[in-house]
Amino acid sequence: MKLADALLRRKELQQKVDQLRTIKDKDIFEFRFERKQINENLDDIKAQVPVLEANQVTAEFDYYANKLRLIDGAIQQLNWTTDIEVEQLVWVDYADKSK
Repeated sequence: MKLADALLRRKELQQKVDQLRTIKDKDIFEFRFERKQINENLDDIKAQVPVLEANQVTAEFDYYANKLRLIDGAIQQLNWTTDIEVEQLVWVDYADKSK
């Protein structure tokens, strides 16, 4: 795999993890509340209903988070073991010459 491909995949995986991380209970449950009086002493109450199972969301999150850690580890290993050559000018900060 080329480094560019790994960096792109890492970005894609990070976006998936971030998207899944934002899922809240309000996205998993639909709130329905209904109360009916059946008789003087008995009420029928209906409440929160799951739209998704929590394990569906966590399983997908865990899957993508794991893949993200794997590819990030490979990129970090390459980062520590590979030198690249760039012009020395990339280390020079901007200086306003008009002053």
